[in-house]
Amino acid sequence: MTPLIRPARLTPGARVAVVAPSGPVPEGQLQAGLDILRGWDLEPVVAPHALERHPRFGYLAGTDADRARDLQEAWCDPSVSAVICARGGYGALRMVESLDWAAMRAAGPKAFVGYSDITTLHEAFAARLGLATLHGPMVAALDFLKNTRAQEHLRATLFEPEQVQVIASGGTALVPGRARGVTLGGCLSLLASDIGAPGVRASARGGLLFLEDIGEEAYRLDGYLTQLARAGWLEGVNGVALGSWVNCDPYDTVRALLLDRLGGLGVPMVEEFGFGHCDGALTIPFGVAGELDAEAATLTLDVPALV
Repeated sequence: MTPLIRPARLTPGARVAVVAPSGPVPEGQLQAGLDILRGWDLEPVVAPHALERHPRFGYLAGTDADRARDLQEAWCDPSVSAVICARGGYGALRMVESLDWAAMRAAGPKAFVGYSDITTLHEAFAARLGLATLHGPMVAALDFLKNTRAQEHLRATLFEPEQVQVIASGGTALVPGRARGVTLGGCLSLLASDIGAPGVRASARGGLLFLEDIGEEAYRLDGYLTQLARAGWLEGVNGVALGSWVNCDPYDTVRALLLDRLGGLGVPMVEEFGFGHCDGALTIPFGVAGELDAEAATLTLDVPALV
């Protein structure tokens, strides 16, 4: 696995688009998030359909066509330096094939931020655009609005990526050792849902795999991991970092399952790495080469996340 193209860092006054590719966005939370971005001397621009709700399926922020159009137009707008998702939920799977990837490729690289359901888009940006992205907090998410660490780590990644080239998680080694590779991953259930879809990478070979999820019972997590293994997607993974498992089964059960399904890979693995659906979530660049040290619970990037 080779490193991907890194977008440019942000500078004061940069214009950033806020889009809602998945679930509906609470307006009050969105406004609070926009105020934080303005406090960073950014100029946030909200996509036209970001506050809409699908007329029939209330778990979607507007129609598939409108959500896709918002993302594509934001990406192709030359005045926009970054695209940040407002929230996750569900819906990216429904709109990802509606995007004009040739037009987005022609528009050139820019920073893209999100997590949870946005995992589908991280994978698509990697496979179809060859672009590094940021698995990080979203504008209207409570875990971003209420947590200074999450805000500051994302701000540093966007503006001063050299300052966070070493990401220290405070986690614990499940399998000791060090591993090198290119970062990738996200929400486990979304990675499993991508298997067999067009334009999806065949495997995580050569990668440092970051996994997390929310609200899943152990047997469902088992199913997702088993599906990835059966599909050969886990073959050749160099290291594994595990994030948050909020509202899943008791963590002792989840830990035992993760060891059962992933321990056989024989690669360094660290738990509680501090990314995903958790307070103070760290921003993890995807598509960047680095070293995972399980015992130190650190990720050291070869280069800053943004140029």
